[in-house]
Amino acid sequence: MASSDSGRFIYFVAPRVQIQCLHKTTRPLTPVRGVEFFQGTLDSTDEIESARVFDTTLRDGEQSPGTSFSYDDKRQIASVLDDMGTHVIEAGFPVNSDAEFEAVRDIASSTSSTTAGLARVVDQDIEAALDSGVEMVHVFVSTSDVQIEDSMHATREEVVQRAVESVERVKEAGVTCMFSPMDSTRTDEDYLIEVIEAVSEAGTDWINIPDTCGVATPTRFRAMIEKVCDHTDAKIDVHTHDDFGLATANALAGIEAGASQAQVSVNSIGERAGNAAYEEFVMAVESLYQTDIGIDTTRITDVSEIVEEKSEMPTPGNKPVVGDNAFSHESGIHAAGVIENSDTFEPGVMTPEMVGAERKLVMGKHTGTHSVQERLVECGFDPTDDQVRAVTRRVKDYGAEKRRVTVDVLERFAEEAGVERQQEQEEVRA
Repeated sequence: MASSDSGRFIYFVAPRVQIQCLHKTTRPLTPVRGVEFFQGTLDSTDEIESARVFDTTLRDGEQSPGTSFSYDDKRQIASVLDDMGTHVIEAGFPVNSDAEFEAVRDIASSTSSTTAGLARVVDQDIEAALDSGVEMVHVFVSTSDVQIEDSMHATREEVVQRAVESVERVKEAGVTCMFSPMDSTRTDEDYLIEVIEAVSEAGTDWINIPDTCGVATPTRFRAMIEKVCDHTDAKIDVHTHDDFGLATANALAGIEAGASQAQVSVNSIGERAGNAAYEEFVMAVESLYQTDIGIDTTRITDVSEIVEEKSEMPTPGNKPVVGDNAFSHESGIHAAGVIENSDTFEPGVMTPEMVGAERKLVMGKHTGTHSVQERLVECGFDPTDDQVRAVTRRVKDYGAEKRRVTVDVLERFAEEAGVERQQEQEEVRA
């Protein structure tokens, strides 16, 4: 339950869970798997048979303007991601600094997940990544003409040569190699295929297709991944940005098209508008596609809160899966339905328990009598129907003034309406 100087916020856990009105309660998590997809117009769930999660919170996520993770921050976040079963953790850019190198090295030595280190197609970068002890070196180079000419100041031929040499160096060291043709979605298609075939022949284990500037759409990205798959035997990974709010949709489209893995970040933090969100991708695959990918989803809220704190990037209330409003209800119709059966106005296949969160019924302008009655009873009152209606009117008016309806406020409204507490009623009957 949230709190403030003005009183305890009126957030209630519901239904079938004791509310945190007068004291904090704990309850065991319900089973998180085996929730079947609802039959209906969208009852096909066989588009994805498997998927892997490559987390880039500590690398691309840290590139969010104004965000800087300390050594301890990185270790803490990596530890939780590792415990959750994340397949790959991109720990950072080892050549960037001594502190970055040490953090990457320590994460690589202390986690069970595969640890990746980023490197440009530059000898110094690759050697730093190899020296850090990571199990995967992620090498990248620009392939779009605008980046080749105006960022790298190179030629297409030089890019291919550097890419091949870098892949060969990583493979000579006996380390898994991932190669990224940066800005793939703005790269000439024939040239992109040329680069992909060259690094495939050089022996790269993975090819990551990045939508670096977030310009892909799901249908176009799916077609692109299908074509890439036709020109390489390497495993395919996708990295999508959220400039148009399509990152997670594009990542899922990539998996549907044959990619094996998606690069994501917790809370979708990252360059500009961020990356595909870890929590959205994982829960979509688990719940909508009904595919168990081995992630402990009950830790999602926990890792989201840690990343929010360490990145100093507030998570919006309406953020899917992890926002404060993700499982909150204020509208009278919705709250009444959820009190009866939470499946009425929630996805059903994704519950708050599955992500380590709690359902909340919030009091405010849109609150109905059903919700008020439930809240009064759970706070120890025994209201009549008329008293419920009177308190509901006060709650609506108070909320309409953009003021928070706290527990103290609700209790005051009840007392002013003459609502007796259940204990008082029992004493009278006695």
